[in-house]
Amino acid sequence: MKKPIIAGIQQMGIGNPSVYEAFAWYRKAFRVDVPVFDEAATAALMLPYTGGEPRDRHAVLALSMQGGGGMEIWQYTSKVPEYPKFEIQAGDLGIFVAKIKSKDVQATYEHLKKEGLSVIGEVSKMPNGKEHCFVKDPYNNIFEIVPSEDWYITGKPSTGGIYGGMIGVSDIEKSMAFYKDILGYDTVAYDESGTFEDLKDLPGGNGQFRRVLLTHSKARKGPFSQMLGTSEIELLQALDRTPNKIFADRLWGDIGFIHLCFDIQGMKEMEALCDSKGYPFTVDSSKSHESKDGFDMGEAAGHFTYIEDPDGTLIEFVEAHKVPIIKKIGWYLDLKKRNPEKALPKLMIRAMGLSRIKD
Repeated sequence: MKKPIIAGIQQMGIGNPSVYEAFAWYRKAFRVDVPVFDEAATAALMLPYTGGEPRDRHAVLALSMQGGGGMEIWQYTSKVPEYPKFEIQAGDLGIFVAKIKSKDVQATYEHLKKEGLSVIGEVSKMPNGKEHCFVKDPYNNIFEIVPSEDWYITGKPSTGGIYGGMIGVSDIEKSMAFYKDILGYDTVAYDESGTFEDLKDLPGGNGQFRRVLLTHSKARKGPFSQMLGTSEIELLQALDRTPNKIFADRLWGDIGFIHLCFDIQGMKEMEALCDSKGYPFTVDSSKSHESKDGFDMGEAAGHFTYIEDPDGTLIEFVEAHKVPIIKKIGWYLDLKKRNPEKALPKLMIRAMGLSRIKD
């Protein structure tokens, strides 16, 4: 079977009550400040996750030129975005924490404190001995600052974009197979059980957990692979309680981490792979939209699909066809005419940085 090409984590979807307010906060905290698209429209293709009806929304996809995945900052406009009906705790099912890559965790921690942001606890060490820390945005979304040596552009600031996530699961062995077989996270960086000092300041962090950090042994390929870079997934299974589902009785797009999105080439191959592993597409834009591309957001176009992990956490795949490089002069890149494995030239990617918002 021919395998799809995974370039890396394209973005983390983050539901918020105010898209521009949230975007300003993420620029201040992490310098995720290059908008790829900014669009108000109707989410008509996600009916299985939007209560069976189209919903109006406003979304901004923003990147850091330092590298890493982007943030799809997402706000319902046809309804009031809902918060969880309970306090989300470590080990609850779904994306509990978004990871942000850092050149220097201590320096990032000091920056967050200086900016007066809601830092959680102190800098501490993960089971592998590496430093990390946590910060909470104004909407109770928690971000973990983790070290990385993989950078697209070096220099200030100390942070880049999305580096992965901490995901609550009910059966860690089943989830490990899912993230390995479909997404390529084939290396176990650590696998520990017990109570963890570095989690104690998180909601529910004093509990008993099995904790597995997954990385990938093979370098990613694809047009944006060098910019998106390496990534990691941390699975967290509560051992002393029955976890809640983070999006129980709420819709995709409500407040929280709504999905983890991977940039790919070869959607047909991805569909065959997912089918063979028992995780069929639950949403497929090419079968729900009049456009031959599957979606067209004006400034970007392509084909997107979704699957669910064993606990229902949403994983998105995007095969981009048209990407804006410099919107002001109408420079758009047609990816369908390029070698799907070859990374784009750095000069071309850096040109996207000309649209950076400078606060």
